[in-house]
Amino acid sequence: MTNKNHDADVAFIKALAELLRDNDLTELQVKRDYGEDDSLNVRVSRQMAVAAPVQMQVPAAAAPVAAAAAPAPAATPAAEANEDPASHPGAVTSPMVGTVYLQAEPGAPSFIKVGDKVSEGDTLLIVEAMKTMNHIPAPKGGTVKRILVEDGAAVEFGSPLVIVE
Repeated sequence: MTNKNHDADVAFIKALAELLRDNDLTELQVKRDYGEDDSLNVRVSRQMAVAAPVQMQVPAAAAPVAAAAAPAPAATPAAEANEDPASHPGAVTSPMVGTVYLQAEPGAPSFIKVGDKVSEGDTLLIVEAMKTMNHIPAPKGGTVKRILVEDGAAVEFGSPLVIVE
C-alpha cells in the first residue's frame, strides 16, 4: 500500500469516527475494495455510558402517610442501585448487539432466576443477533445475584446482563 492510500485510509477512518459520534451510533463497519487483491475492512465502535437510575425525592410534607406506611429501605440495595453494574466483578456483559431472551422458547422455563446456583459454562440467557441464537454461558460458577435485563429487551455490546457472585 502506498503512503497516499494510507493517508486516504486514515482520513476515511476519521470520517467514520465522526459519523459515529455525530449520529450517536455505537458501531459502524465498512469494507472498501480497491481492486482484486486490495481492500480495507474497518470496524469503528464505541461504548455508550449506561445511565444510572434517577432517584427523585418526594418532599416530606407531600407524603407523610406514605412515609409512615412504607418501611425504611435497607442500606445495601441503595448502595447497589448507585453502583454501575458493568463495573461489578461478577457482571456478565453482552458480547454483541442483539435481543435478549431469558428462556429457550416462549412458554419455556427461564434459564436462570435470582438465587439460582450456576456452574461455569451453564447457559444464562440467549442473545439473538442477525437471526442467530447465541447462548451466553456463565464465565464462572456462583449464585445469580441480579438479572439486569428483561426478556425481549435490546442490548448493546458490553451491556451488563447478569451479576454472578
